Amino acid sequence: MTDNMFGFVKVAVATPQVKVADCRFNIRQLNELVHQAAGQGVQIICFPELCITGYTCGDLFFQQSLLKEAENALNDLIESVKELPIAVIAGMPVISNNRIFNAAVLFQEGKILAAVPKIHLPNYNEFYEKRWFSSGADADEPEIVLCNQKAPFGKVLLQSEEVCIGIEICEDLWQPVPPSSMMALHGANLLFNLSASNEIVEKNNYRRSLIIQQSARCVAGYLYVSSGIGESSTDLVFSGSGFICENGSLLKESNRFSSENELTVSEIDIERLNSDRRKNDSFVCHFSDTSDYRMIRFQLPNPETFSLTRKTAPFPFVPSGGNLDERCDEIFAIQTSGLIKRLQHTGIRKVVLGISGGLDSTLALLVCVKAFDKLNIPHDQIIGITMPGFGTTDRTYNNAISLMKSLRTQILEIDIKAACLQHFKDIGHDPDIHDVTYENTQARERTQILMDIANKEGGLVIGTGDLSEIALGWCTYNGDHISMYAVNASIPKTLIRHLIHRTAENQTDESVRNILSDILHTPVSPELLPAGANGKIVQKTEDVIGPYELHDFFLYYFVRRGFSPKKIFFLAEQAFGAKYDKKTLLKWLQTFFKRFFSQQFKRSCFTDGPKVGSVSLSPRGDWRMPSDASVELWLKEMEEIKNE
Repeated sequence: MTDNMFGFVKVAVATPQVKVADCRFNIRQLNELVHQAAGQGVQIICFPELCITGYTCGDLFFQQSLLKEAENALNDLIESVKELPIAVIAGMPVISNNRIFNAAVLFQEGKILAAVPKIHLPNYNEFYEKRWFSSGADADEPEIVLCNQKAPFGKVLLQSEEVCIGIEICEDLWQPVPPSSMMALHGANLLFNLSASNEIVEKNNYRRSLIIQQSARCVAGYLYVSSGIGESSTDLVFSGSGFICENGSLLKESNRFSSENELTVSEIDIERLNSDRRKNDSFVCHFSDTSDYRMIRFQLPNPETFSLTRKTAPFPFVPSGGNLDERCDEIFAIQTSGLIKRLQHTGIRKVVLGISGGLDSTLALLVCVKAFDKLNIPHDQIIGITMPGFGTTDRTYNNAISLMKSLRTQILEIDIKAACLQHFKDIGHDPDIHDVTYENTQARERTQILMDIANKEGGLVIGTGDLSEIALGWCTYNGDHISMYAVNASIPKTLIRHLIHRTAENQTDESVRNILSDILHTPVSPELLPAGANGKIVQKTEDVIGPYELHDFFLYYFVRRGFSPKKIFFLAEQAFGAKYDKKTLLKWLQTFFKRFFSQQFKRSCFTDGPKVGSVSLSPRGDWRMPSDASVELWLKEMEEIKNE
């Protein structure tokens, strides 16, 4: 892989039209598809099981004429595509020690790299492969001669730098322990399955689920392709089912029942897979044990140009499609359960939290209400405190009061302006200087009030800060940075909006729905600087530190995937290129790295809070980083991006 491919391998599965036992016709279809794929920059293309002869030849597999013609046709294909920068995997019968094997043949640039025989042969219902073929488990020759070339035969893996290829065939996948599972434990991160799986009602849904799950279990790319409708329909119909999956995600699916040649292209992120595996001891501990598999070295072809066809979601923390509502309910349940456990453990039946009329405190309050409902504790044991300061606007103040009234919580209003002015006087600070002292004094005054009220009432201070703020250090140390339990600690800003929106949709109380709707449309602001002449918010967080949608994107790919600045920037261009130009993306990416590194000291002593997703910055388990780690390596790469 070249540097400008960012760890991606462009792959394809292809279902050619076939005529049973007409190898010359079949090889022309393969040739056409290989050229088409190479033109799209595909590096590896995989065809179905026995595609050179057709899968449904039956006893014709015993005919010497068919076996020889299959080899001749393969030789012609190898010669025809040898100048193309692409590796090809095709299925055909091969002979070893006078036995016939159902095999996958991998070749590139005129050379056969390996032949891998099918191990598990079906022998039930409509499939009687043991009648014609021997199992790969019985293969006793380490090499075969095919097209006048010697090629490794049997249990082999193929390694090219970071890419390790494993191949299995159809029925192999349906075993309790598929060969691909063992291949993965021996290092294979790109798995191919050449198949001939017939269609019956609902089988494709099961097959899709099986393949997706296998890609997840193996933490690998898994490519599956099955024979198409050109196979014999004497008793069965084949649909040309094809899937490209990556660690539990379906990237691309072919069109079934196509009467034309079908090519399905996507990219597998090998860098992502290897990053995930490095965190998984199940893979690490087996890497050194290669006794069962021979490793064949080869050079994966690199395309002249590279373009990413798979979509990059701009909101990686937000589930897409129909899963969003279900996922929001699950996240809300995790937050609620975490708070319930803390209340039960401490025996406390009151909570205290600051209500600003913004997104974070709204979500925290909704979690508290749900927890109290489950514990059968009256809502008036939730003490909501609004603390107007120098920047509080009528909009946020009114929303805070209205929300607490609608949810029937206890309401306290404590104006902090006088206390802050007294503090400015005590420390000799000019209140007309609106600097960090001016802002942080208000945040710490509010935290002091919350803590003292909690002591007075025997309650628990519930933190409202979210994952995005924690990542950027957008909180006041020993101010809103501290609480007694932080229910939003693992919720990024881009997801909070959906959680609140989901709650608003489920509310039968129209007044609550309207309040939540207005909160969702209020600009994000700490409201620590005086409002404008029109009484509206002038201190907008995203104007200062950048759009949260970008920072959440950067955070996910930096912490969850371990990607470099160059790759994160490349993906950001794919996701946001129509919205932000290169200069803007670079500006906020640099801001992200500077803030993330410089603000680690706040995360090192952060409050307990429930983990809800794959990214958490808890210093007790998920993210352990020295507070004085240098950011220079990442900033240097940022400069390289600017100069490209």
